Amino acid sequence: MKAFKHFNATSVDEAIALMRSYNGKANLNAGGTDLLGILKDEILPDYPEAVINIKTIPGLDGVEERKKGLKIGALAKLAEVIAHPLIRKKCRVLSKAAETVATPEIRNMATLGGNLCQDTRCWYYRYPHHMGGRIICYRKEKGPCQAIKGDNRYHAIMGGKACFAVCPSDTAIALTALDAELEIKGPRKARKVSVNEFFTTRGNILESDELLTAIEIPNPAAGTRQEFLKFTLRKPVDFAIASVAAVVTMQAGICKDARIVLGAVAPSPVRALNAEKLLKGKAATEKDIAEAAEAAVKGAKPMRMNAYKVEITKTLVKRALRSILLPAGVKLVN
Repeated sequence: MKAFKHFNATSVDEAIALMRSYNGKANLNAGGTDLLGILKDEILPDYPEAVINIKTIPGLDGVEERKKGLKIGALAKLAEVIAHPLIRKKCRVLSKAAETVATPEIRNMATLGGNLCQDTRCWYYRYPHHMGGRIICYRKEKGPCQAIKGDNRYHAIMGGKACFAVCPSDTAIALTALDAELEIKGPRKARKVSVNEFFTTRGNILESDELLTAIEIPNPAAGTRQEFLKFTLRKPVDFAIASVAAVVTMQAGICKDARIVLGAVAPSPVRALNAEKLLKGKAATEKDIAEAAEAAVKGAKPMRMNAYKVEITKTLVKRALRSILLPAGVKLVN
C-alpha cells in the first residue's frame, strides 16, 4: 500500500472539515472491510492522500426508538442490526438482509452505513492493478462499460445504461422496501434522501465532503409482514445473484399495501411497481402471487450471458410472497 495520512475524527464536523481540507482526496473508513482491499489492489486511478477513521465519532452507532419509527446510526455494526430486538421486531426484513452479508467475522466489523456506501463488485471495476494494470471504465469516469461486450453473467438486467454493474448492498434492498430515509451531513445543510435517490449509475450521491450519518425507518402499519430472500452461488459468503425484499400490509385478508424490491439486478434497488399494483386490493392467492412475480420482471432486458437472472428473480418473488401471504403448510413450487 502507498503511504497516506490517517486521522481519527472525534465528531461529524471534524470529519467534514478534514474531507474539505483534502478537496476530494480523502477516504472515510468505518468497518474497513472494503476500503483496505481497494487500496491494496489499487483498483482506482487516484490514491487517497488521507484516510479518515469515523469509528471514533461517538453516538453514530446507536438504535433509537422514536414516535414515528427507528433511527439507526450509520456506524451500527451489521451484527448489531441482526440481533437488536427493536430491529427484529419492527424491521425483520432488514435484520434478515444483514444476516445474509458475508461471514460472522465481517458482520462483526462492517457497519450498516458502510454496507450502503460500498463500491461495486463488478470484476472489471475491481481488476487489480498488479495483474497487468487496472481496467478503466465508465464508473471510473472514462471509457465504456466493459461488461457490454465482455463477461456479463452477473451484471444488470434492468436499469443499466452507461454502466451495468449492480448495486452490491443487501441492506439497501431491505431499507427500500421499508421506505427508509438516509440522513446525510456535510458543510451545507443536512439532507434526507430515500434509498433509491441515494444510488446513481456511478455509485451514490455523496459529495466528497459529505457522510452518511443515520438511517430512519418509519413504523410499519398494523398487519405488515416482511421477507427477504437472496440467491447466491456460495451460500455463506457471496454477493447476491438476485434478491428480493417484500413488505406487505394485509387487513381483513386483503392486501392494502405492498413494497416489493429487487436486488442485484440493476445499479440501484428496483421497486417492482407493476407487481405491487397487482397485489393491492386482492386476497393474495396463489394466482395473484404468480401474476405479481411475472409482473416484477416485466421489462427486464438481460445481456448476452445473464438471462438466467430473470427466472431466478421471478422465483424469489414468488417464494417471498408465498412465505408471508399464504398459510403455513402450503407447498412451495416454482
